[in-house]
Amino acid sequence: MSNLAIGIVGLPNVGKSTLFQALTNKQVKIANYPFATIDPNVGVVEVADDRLFKLAEFSKSKKIVPAIVEFYDIAGLVKNAHTGEGLGNQFLAQIREVKLILHLVRCFKDSQIVHIAGEINPLRDIEVIISELIFKDLETIDKVYNRLVREAKTNDKQKIKDLEIVSKAKEVLDKGELLINYQELVKEEIISSLQLLTSKPQFFILNGKEQDVSVEVIEKIKSLNCDYLILDLSQKVDLDLMIKKSYEYLGLISFFTTGEDETRAWTIKKGTRAKEAAGVIHSDFEKKFIKAEVINWEKLLELGSWQNAKAKGLIRSEGKDYLINDGDVIEIKHGA
Repeated sequence: MSNLAIGIVGLPNVGKSTLFQALTNKQVKIANYPFATIDPNVGVVEVADDRLFKLAEFSKSKKIVPAIVEFYDIAGLVKNAHTGEGLGNQFLAQIREVKLILHLVRCFKDSQIVHIAGEINPLRDIEVIISELIFKDLETIDKVYNRLVREAKTNDKQKIKDLEIVSKAKEVLDKGELLINYQELVKEEIISSLQLLTSKPQFFILNGKEQDVSVEVIEKIKSLNCDYLILDLSQKVDLDLMIKKSYEYLGLISFFTTGEDETRAWTIKKGTRAKEAAGVIHSDFEKKFIKAEVINWEKLLELGSWQNAKAKGLIRSEGKDYLINDGDVIEIKHGA
């Protein structure tokens, strides 16, 4: 699974498969009934990045390798999915594997496409989806909490500390809040190891026209400290903005390698050091890292060639702790 693996989730018949098709141009099964999509369809989508193509032209590269996003079209959710209703358990297990949860919410009205609850009510649908994620997390947390209560009686300091952390997470979920809004808590090892659903970044796509979306729906999303886009999936839409937003949400950036053989975009977390970035290219590069030769992509194009940039002293030699910037072009020097 890539750095940017996105799970498209929502109630049945909200447009998940339509969105998936628009993203991947891949024909998937669409039917006007719940649970038409049982196994997650996985679509690999190229990230549109003009910098990559400009660098490839500059280097006269034989091959261009863009960064990719993996989209997982996950089976429809229904109320009480956390108890196994519908395809609940399968649905919730699949979400654990993704890096970003993209909630698709139906705002459009169409009498030909049935809604599982009978009427169109996006506010209710958002609350159902969020509640199911919270209930599933509480189920996981309660099991860990009960185990730690027993283990903490031995006066093991680590178990006592873990119990305190899990208790805080339980309080957050009991209040109906998302753990993603409590970053210090999410970073704790005992919490991060559980892959809790509400600890993942959440983003909302409101499927409909501007006039279909109420102020109450937008306020609800803001109250969750999440962001949203309004997209009318019945029309052809430009989805690059959604992918860009996903990058921002996950704190991802791209750096580049370029040459006659290949120009490639590499996806890393913002704050990644040079040695770790070398490992993204090849594990041996990290182990045998000596230095990274670095220049901004625009500066490289401006100077006409790598050799010219080097002659002018504008290729920087950076050590293992250099923080990679978005748009850096890098050449890794490593031992044999």
